[in-house]
Amino acid sequence: MHLEQIDSPEKLKRIPVKELPRLAEEIRKFLIESLQVTGGHLASNLGVVELTLALHYLFDSPEDKILWDVGHQAYVHKLLTGRRHLFPTLRQYKGLCGFPKMSESEHDVWETGHSSTSLSAAMGMAVARDIQGKKNRVIPVIGDGALTGGMALEALNHIGEEKRDMIVILNDNEMSISPNVGALHNYLGKLRTHKHYHKIKEEVEFLLKKIPTVGESFAKTAERIKDSLKFLVVSGVLFESLGFTYLGPVNGHNLSELMECLRQADKTKGPVLVHVVTVKGKGYEPAEKDAEVYHGVGKNYKLEAGKLQKKPLGGPIKYPKVFGNTLIRLAQEDERVVGITPAMLGGSGMNEFKARFPDRCYDVGIAEQHAATFAAGLATQGLKPVLAIYSTFLQRGYDQLIHDIARQNLNVVVAVDRAGFVGADGETHQGVYDIAFMRCIPNMTIMMPKDENEFQHMLYTAYKYDDGPIAVRFPRGAGLGVALDEELQELPIGKGEVLRQGRDVALFAFGNMVPLAMQAAEQLAQDGVSARVINARFAKPLDGELLDQLYRERMPVIVIEEGSAIGGLGSAVLEYYADNEMTGMTVKTLGVPDYFVEHGSVDDQRREVGLTVDNIVLTARDLMPRLQQRA
Repeated sequence: MHLEQIDSPEKLKRIPVKELPRLAEEIRKFLIESLQVTGGHLASNLGVVELTLALHYLFDSPEDKILWDVGHQAYVHKLLTGRRHLFPTLRQYKGLCGFPKMSESEHDVWETGHSSTSLSAAMGMAVARDIQGKKNRVIPVIGDGALTGGMALEALNHIGEEKRDMIVILNDNEMSISPNVGALHNYLGKLRTHKHYHKIKEEVEFLLKKIPTVGESFAKTAERIKDSLKFLVVSGVLFESLGFTYLGPVNGHNLSELMECLRQADKTKGPVLVHVVTVKGKGYEPAEKDAEVYHGVGKNYKLEAGKLQKKPLGGPIKYPKVFGNTLIRLAQEDERVVGITPAMLGGSGMNEFKARFPDRCYDVGIAEQHAATFAAGLATQGLKPVLAIYSTFLQRGYDQLIHDIARQNLNVVVAVDRAGFVGADGETHQGVYDIAFMRCIPNMTIMMPKDENEFQHMLYTAYKYDDGPIAVRFPRGAGLGVALDEELQELPIGKGEVLRQGRDVALFAFGNMVPLAMQAAEQLAQDGVSARVINARFAKPLDGELLDQLYRERMPVIVIEEGSAIGGLGSAVLEYYADNEMTGMTVKTLGVPDYFVEHGSVDDQRREVGLTVDNIVLTARDLMPRLQQRA
């Protein structure tokens, strides 16, 4: 077993090249068996086994900087850099992170969970290298999906203009290779990087221009002919036009071809783009056939008869399913309803909506900024756009949310999925900042349901709302198992609801924190403490009448939210009392503190920050001495 002997790239280099295919098989077997226990990203990592082996075999990490775009395909990289023994803790609390993480290893030179960032970071590293007079390579690995992100295109433009030495690996896992075309492109790539090629090209152009009278004209004609031929036979003409030397496409699962291409790239001055064609899920037939399903597998999978089989799940309906079903109901009633998502069609529960309304469903790819402004454009023409977007990805369209949607006060429904803690994906994906960053935007309305039934009513309310943009947050995973009303109801904007009466302390809870508040109230009642439980429903606008009533009763308030304590609902309540000069109020916020909460289960993350029933009870009891003194 070669894999057991490797705890560093140096150990990898001791293995004969002819043995690397066997090592690749060992790695795939390890990933399949390991991930059925811990869960994780399967298909993408199976697809980059040979590519990762080639990079670490030929280059010298960490001196050479290998950057993984998105980062979820870095499992093989972690295996080869001494972290195999940590894989039983993958994506678990205080365990191995599912993305590159600098604190884990010196080989993780860039941290990322969002796509399209690697090229910009690589450009920064290349410039720093040159300023410091170093000679190391900079090698970003970016997928064809991530390359659709606008930030990646901006970086390509800058890299091509600067002409810094850099090897960009385009991991294309959607395209199939035609052997003849692939061989031709490899040949042309070698020709273009041959040490005599550029010299010959320059000499020919110089001689053409020396021809009397017609020299300049003939040279221009020859250049046009050359460009036309390139468009006919070279698929990388776009990259060459941007200033890159294009190599490929090369079979990303043929180690000898791949390593030869990378050697050619290493000999080439300036920016080089190596087009590597891979297959997601390579070596595991179910994942090859359905890379979307096997993109990320959870602990509820098991290896059986050569396939990963889902265990029966059952249980309450998941929030994305409620969203998709409600969106279909709205679209059936109103042809103005249009669904939009930036590359998360399945994750946001919109597959069936797409099948039912193909002309009114748009997956715009990894392009959150475009998605937001596209929705704004639809709204200007009287349509009802519903933008389904994860909280962590909404951050990427923030300028468009402000400038294009809210500033123009357009009727866009923003369905903010994965709001709150997200569990194993960790700090790069936590949806805990959107309350704070949306609450400060004029014209924005923000709400969150306590359960899946209220969620469908909030979506209907958002659809009916005609006074500007409105955001509906909802958490990851399943609901509480409550019954869903057949008839959709419109909720009053900016109004909370009292779920339990009490006289001693108010538990002012938002969204998925309401069940915890109800449980805490039950425990407090056993100690003789009467807690009023309020379902806030809205973070903006606040229910002023309800807050005024608490002030008149001088009732201490504990605001409970699975969002940033800075700038969140608790801050809004404090601002309300301060702005209205309502002194003497006791307001305590239980939210996410001022640091990035790492991966683990949602329960682990809540315990870490004190969003638990026990801590709510302790906080309420802590207020009791002040209550008694006031009495």
